[in-house]
Amino acid sequence: MRAVIVDCAIYRDGRRTEGPPDYSDALEEARAAGDAFVWLGMYEPTEDEFDLVSSEFGLHALAVEDALTAHQRPKLEVYDDSLFVVLKPVTYEPESDTVSTGELMLFIGDSFVVTVRHGEGSPLHDVRMRLEAEPELLRHGPTTVLYAVSDAVVDHYTEVAAELQTDLEELEAEVFAPVGREGKGRAPGSGGTVASRIYTFKRQVLEFRRASGPLAEPMQRLSGAGVPFVHDKAQPFFRDVSDHLIRANEGVEGLDRLLSDILSAHLAQMGVRQNDDMRKISAWAAMAAVPTMVAGIYGMNFEHMPELKYVWAYPAVLALMATLEVVLYRTFKRRGWL
Repeated sequence: MRAVIVDCAIYRDGRRTEGPPDYSDALEEARAAGDAFVWLGMYEPTEDEFDLVSSEFGLHALAVEDALTAHQRPKLEVYDDSLFVVLKPVTYEPESDTVSTGELMLFIGDSFVVTVRHGEGSPLHDVRMRLEAEPELLRHGPTTVLYAVSDAVVDHYTEVAAELQTDLEELEAEVFAPVGREGKGRAPGSGGTVASRIYTFKRQVLEFRRASGPLAEPMQRLSGAGVPFVHDKAQPFFRDVSDHLIRANEGVEGLDRLLSDILSAHLAQMGVRQNDDMRKISAWAAMAAVPTMVAGIYGMNFEHMPELKYVWAYPAVLALMATLEVVLYRTFKRRGWL
């Protein structure tokens, strides 16, 4: 059981205090004190391991099922004895330019906070350390923990959105890079690679939006009045988190729209290049058809063909074909077909 419990502590008047090693005894002591609460942190508990916690803290069965199953949307549920909040922290891997999400569940109740973490990228350790360094903030109880965790998750959304914006600018520069006549720019045949990168990027943005988008409604509820187990004086703080979340969502929505525009522009460029290739092929085919036509006529061996008996007739025909080829080449080159 100790393997899944990351940390368990009693906080009295904003300061961490030594308490019983057993979390049930710690909860009883915190409730008896009146001005204290227990913060129990767990990492991917099994059903049997979490049954002990849920029975001691009186957690609702539906919330317990969600906490064990994971793969939940961000949400806020109010039960008789606790408040259940689901957050999805987002992490960005610069080596692979990928976005991944974890899951973080918080149970807020009478003198306790229970956090359940699934996956990586959770800010809980840093949040706990920061709060323990600010007892004046932590003394407001479990509401402070909910605010600090939500704020850390949303702030990281903003950081990841900035990283994605940088990647998008690089991708945009690659898509609209000029292809010079001397062969500079993107290599031939790279269109499929660019399109694949755009689609992959859109999947990363979609993963981000699945984490940040549904969180807007819970943050709006927390910033209003009437939410049990949330201190009324915390409303301005949750409104600040909600504002940050709105900016992050607007930023990622803008990224999604830009990606769609870039993809459309890339496909249009590919169509233009294909038309250019067809014009070049047609121009070369026309240039090849002229000498073929002339040679075909003079290869029919008519008895009364003009200049057939003259010595200079054969080189004259070759010169005529070469002249026609040069005229066609210069004409097509001037029109941009070659």
